[in-house]
Amino acid sequence: QVQLVESGGGLVQPGGSLRLSCAASGSILSINIMGWYRQAPGKQRESVAAITKGGSTNYAGSVKGRFTISRNVANNTVYLQMNSLKFEDTAVYYCNAIGVVLAPTFRRDDYWGQGTQVTVSS
Repeated sequence: QVQLVESGGGLVQPGGSLRLSCAASGSILSINIMGWYRQAPGKQRESVAAITKGGSTNYAGSVKGRFTISRNVANNTVYLQMNSLKFEDTAVYYCNAIGVVLAPTFRRDDYWGQGTQVTVSS
């Protein structure tokens, strides 16, 4: 079984920074794409950023230039550096792993973390 465990959420003032981490564990041979989604109260879950195994990145327009996604492929870990945080960044942030290839079956599946709360408030 694969687990994604997020950490690094918390309370921060507007303009502040936070760094989220997500570590995937289990019998993992490889992960194609790792990313972050968020869900604010009363809103749908939305994609924030994603990064491929090769290092290609994609960002939501609302976070481009403020957030940076990075990844340690060897450790199956993904990070989200969030700078210049705004009130509207308040949400539960979820880690996502797409195309996780498992040993010994080579089965490919997708997984979600349990979420970590980010609150931007003065």
